Amino acid sequence: MGLRNILVGMVLLLSGAASLKSQAYFNETGELPCHFTNSQNLSLDELVIFWQDQDNLVLYELYRGQEKPHNVNSKYMGRTSFDQATWTLRLHNVQIKDKGSYQCFIHHKGPHGLVPIHQMSSDLSVLANFSQPEINLLTNHTENSVINLTCSSTQGYPEPQRMYMLLNTKNSTTEHDADMKKSQNNITELYNVSIRVSLPIPPETNVSIVCVLQLEPSKTLLFSLPCNIETIKMNRKASEQTKNRAEVHERSDDAQCDVNILKTASDDNSTTDF
Repeated sequence: MGLRNILVGMVLLLSGAASLKSQAYFNETGELPCHFTNSQNLSLDELVIFWQDQDNLVLYELYRGQEKPHNVNSKYMGRTSFDQATWTLRLHNVQIKDKGSYQCFIHHKGPHGLVPIHQMSSDLSVLANFSQPEINLLTNHTENSVINLTCSSTQGYPEPQRMYMLLNTKNSTTEHDADMKKSQNNITELYNVSIRVSLPIPPETNVSIVCVLQLEPSKTLLFSLPCNIETIKMNRKASEQTKNRAEVHERSDDAQCDVNILKTASDDNSTTDF
């Protein structure tokens, strides 16, 4: 009984320890460590090992070397594998709903029944990579040197902190904020986000616009390909001949869009071709 009391006391001490932090990506494999040192070289035939989630649902059970799938909750059936070398449970096809706290328990099967000898908690967070932000023009013709566009990014988690535009000229960079619209899929819980902005085009000859998505919790920034804007100054006669012509430029590997602003040399009236 003395040894049993010592072991129980050790478990109580461990249960108050801080949880390990673990991270997994959506639809990939996460790891739930147990960190059992097994200093007495106990065989699996002497142990009962299992993992539970924060709702006390069983993910996996190994009873004296034999898996017990009938004790596993249906949501985890066929989604786990036990790495005996590292005492780690791998959770496959991780979903957003899998985020939360987990505990592993190890008991020794001795002559007096099951004796708890190890317990460890871990907190699993789940991430999904947002797509590269994509800029789209709302119209193929605009006047007064104002361009209207949207930016969107899809299938990510958790909800990002911010989305905005950067307008870059040779001498300056200007941020343009907008209300970020978001929607969340009811099944996958992944987010789609977008913004819509109207930007004044500076008088500089070459300008580029980049969309930026600021992620949580890492504060990582995702950048779109640039939308390049070139101001072409023309005489009035040439401008009259071309102002009604809209020219569509195919997207290249290094640019989201190309916009030509045709401006007369004698006044500020201009047209924009894409």
